[in-house]
Amino acid sequence: MPDDLAASVQPGVRVEVQFGQSKLYSGLVERVHHEKPDYPTKQVIAVLDDVTVVTPQQLKLWDWIADYYCSTLGEVMQAAMPGHLKLTSETKLVFNALYGDDFSELDNDEYLIAEALHIQNEVTIDDTRKILNKKTVFPVVQRLLNKGVLFLREDLQDKFKPKKVSAVRLAEPFRTQPDLLREVFKTLQKKERQVEILMAYLSLEKNRPIVLKQEVLQKADVSPAALQTLVKNGILEIYHHEVSRLSGYEDELADAGALSAQQTLALTAIADSFKTKNVALLHGVTGSGKTRIYLEMIRETISRGGQVLYLVPEIALTTQLVSRLQRIMGKDISVYHSKINYNERVEIWRSAGAGQPVIMAARSGLFLPFRNLQLIVVDEEHDPSFKQFDPAPRYHARDTAIFLANLYGAKVLLGTATPSLESYQNAQSGKYGLIELNERFGGLQLPEILPVDLREQHRKKQMQSIFSTPLLEALQAALDNGEQAILFQNRRGYAPILECQVCGWTAMCIHCDVSLAYHKHTNRLHCHYCGYQREPVQTCPACGSGKITLLSFGTEKIEDELKLFLPKARIGRMDLDTAGSKTSLSNLLNDFEEKRLDILVGTQMVTKGLDFDNVGIVGILSADQLVRFPDFRAGERAYQLLTQVAGRAGRKNKQGKVLMQAYDTAHPVLQEVLKGDFTGFITRELHERREFRYPPYQRLIHITLRHRDAKTVHEAAAFFGRQLKAKLGARVLGPVLPHIPRVRGLYAEEIMLKLEKSAPLLANTKALIRYVTEIMTGKPGLGRVLVAVDVDPV
Repeated sequence: MPDDLAASVQPGVRVEVQFGQSKLYSGLVERVHHEKPDYPTKQVIAVLDDVTVVTPQQLKLWDWIADYYCSTLGEVMQAAMPGHLKLTSETKLVFNALYGDDFSELDNDEYLIAEALHIQNEVTIDDTRKILNKKTVFPVVQRLLNKGVLFLREDLQDKFKPKKVSAVRLAEPFRTQPDLLREVFKTLQKKERQVEILMAYLSLEKNRPIVLKQEVLQKADVSPAALQTLVKNGILEIYHHEVSRLSGYEDELADAGALSAQQTLALTAIADSFKTKNVALLHGVTGSGKTRIYLEMIRETISRGGQVLYLVPEIALTTQLVSRLQRIMGKDISVYHSKINYNERVEIWRSAGAGQPVIMAARSGLFLPFRNLQLIVVDEEHDPSFKQFDPAPRYHARDTAIFLANLYGAKVLLGTATPSLESYQNAQSGKYGLIELNERFGGLQLPEILPVDLREQHRKKQMQSIFSTPLLEALQAALDNGEQAILFQNRRGYAPILECQVCGWTAMCIHCDVSLAYHKHTNRLHCHYCGYQREPVQTCPACGSGKITLLSFGTEKIEDELKLFLPKARIGRMDLDTAGSKTSLSNLLNDFEEKRLDILVGTQMVTKGLDFDNVGIVGILSADQLVRFPDFRAGERAYQLLTQVAGRAGRKNKQGKVLMQAYDTAHPVLQEVLKGDFTGFITRELHERREFRYPPYQRLIHITLRHRDAKTVHEAAAFFGRQLKAKLGARVLGPVLPHIPRVRGLYAEEIMLKLEKSAPLLANTKALIRYVTEIMTGKPGLGRVLVAVDVDPV
């Protein structure tokens, strides 16, 4: 530190530092000390902040994540800090047109950069150094960012799109002069349907500022054509009303509803549990009203002046929950995730530090600078989306939330209908509190789950393409009753394999060792791992035969075939292809919610937190596929997914029905799902885990080595395995080829460590992994081998 800057530096502020000849970066001060290192140092160029941008608690959290998940502190910083705080000499600056061209409030340096941006619209930080003829420009750039004169290029991507709903209002002059409607009613005397629509609109309009088109049609019980006539005649008009996906409909009342007796007992039990324990697991069946309990806990915490972090697996897939909480809590709740724009992200980052009462977020919300965090709610705690896969740090949001709460002295409430085995075992052993809700809210019955034996269906020749007769009959009955249906198949595309019937040749990806999936809407073969595409072949390139066939099926084929069997049904598809963007997903959910779709076909997206009150039937097309996966968690995942998707049926009005197609309906996991036997499932699964030394009884560390050359990665993995086995012995499994040996042109080998639950053993093992990685990458030819360490893989 130069003497003139020493007084302004403290842990948690950013400084400008030089790497190499000309690269400049903003770095973060973790510690200020007087211990001179044994390598030559460079001087800090500038201090960028007057106040700390990262709190002491955040730095402690980063240290813990880096240590526990075997990553570097720099990797944690990259994941934790928002873009506007990470400046580099390559960062691109973009002019904010909304600022205008009045630069009179800016100083000389700020003025020169603002003027250059106004003319060129985009410059790099390197360009600004040349404009100002100064080495250090980060402080000037930061001031312009704070004043809203510019944006950073990376912060402009993925803008959050508002949701649009079709609404109805009176056309002019009737809107401003409602008395003129008397004449309209006289002219419409003989047109009953049009009168009904007008009456329906007027009665709805009394109670709400915005009247949805769908509500008018439902109340008047007429077709859209009749409404269109009134629009053509200039009496009503249809317009698209923009409501933020996060602010909910304005026509719904901000009332959370009364608590049931079961919910009141649960709240008391949670409060009692928190007297002696810091973590409680709320295990409630689907539709038992867990969200209402969270709300009460949140209100209580806010009334004490505390902050609440509400974690959900994926914000995009929990839009209904977001809008419901926004309606009830208003400005007390903010939503933080990757799809919001730069201004909102900065605002929420600052508001967390200023004490914003409730922040709802995906896993990235753990890195916000809270002031007085008192409660963390982890909703759907079993969901694998809480685990970060790539890049490092590969942290689990649920476990990190428990450590974060510990730093603030806060409590953690984990909620789910299908707890992870780790959480349930912690609750059973007394480490966590356990609160159970065994009934649906309002005394509604859980859905009836019926197995459909596909072997039997084939034997009796009752299969119609990929649908069993009972499933098609149930779908038709639901449509006849005006109900909706959801069909679940955890595979997108039309068919996952294109194969030659003569020689067995399969269309494979050129970058990955996987078959290419056929997508009918693009008429191309796609790789779901690297994005490679090609045209489908008509003749086999191996033997020249024309007998090319598609095997198995995905969501696209289900949608396609359903149109043949149920031609009158309005069908929507919800997978990564149709719901990849925020707008397309919200449009799809709107259509299903407003009953413009009868059947929704989807992948596991349909299992996540959706609550539609008119779903009578849920169909699971191939349940076997989930339990046959080569992974020790396959049974747990299958139970969770099947139970969650079944829970979408019959949530508001009556008992729903779930039809589960499978070739092996006697499989233990499928039997436990059919009976709703959670206790039986947990007991059997825990017994197997103990016997075969898997979590929650042992700790796993998964190490993957990758390189473009198969021989190089084999040599590296063999060396890595030998070094680990020398110290850890039989705890080391592998190295072996993974399920998919090559992805995106990189060959891989894997090593699995099974460790007893011992803190010293875990710490020593991680130190050993770091040491072996360093030794291996220093060996000739192995320096470019990538090593990915995953502690507690899911």
